[in-house]
Amino acid sequence: MVFKRRSPRSFLHWLKNLAYPDGGWQRAGSYVWHRLRRLPDSPERIAKGIAAGVFVSFTPLFGLHFLAAASLAWVLRGNILAALLGTFFGNPFTFPLIVVSAMETGSLILGRGHMATPRRVMRGFKNVWTEIGDNLTALVTPTGFNWDQTRDFLADVFLPYMLGGMVLGSVVGVAAYFVSLPIIRAYRARRARKLQQRFERARQKAEKTATDGRRRK
Repeated sequence: MVFKRRSPRSFLHWLKNLAYPDGGWQRAGSYVWHRLRRLPDSPERIAKGIAAGVFVSFTPLFGLHFLAAASLAWVLRGNILAALLGTFFGNPFTFPLIVVSAMETGSLILGRGHMATPRRVMRGFKNVWTEIGDNLTALVTPTGFNWDQTRDFLADVFLPYMLGGMVLGSVVGVAAYFVSLPIIRAYRARRARKLQQRFERARQKAEKTATDGRRRK
């Protein structure tokens, strides 16, 4: 399997790697790019998968990025593994910029003022999950239900974030497709030339060995 590990990670280790992978982000980026180049699929399908993953990384669907990227790649007939790897475009270094730009763009589309602060977005998500937990508790307690935080979040955060993210994600996703496609093609062509040269050297060596053997006879 492509992603199988020799020893499974603990949950705490997995959580730590979300913020800072083993070996640092530079090594993680090199690993992702290495995987993308060697995926057993056509360059076009791999590039479509990358575009799908990059697009989804601009949306506020936290926790669902892998599922959304895989679904979009399937619709676009792209490579699903490439889509999963493409979601790493969204990481702790890029998310602040993604959040601000998506919120600003969405607010502009909706005709609203400046709303872009990563802290506000994260606080909105936190409040929603807290409210969901409280309402689940209300199922078995006398306390009533309250969805005010969720309503405010959907109107003030999720909607502008989603609209802006879809616009920017489309632009950056298309750019990722046209940037990655020639790079993958060039890598495949260079790899094919190296394999051909290796095969040619092996053939010449075999012919030389056979010729030397006949001369000794």
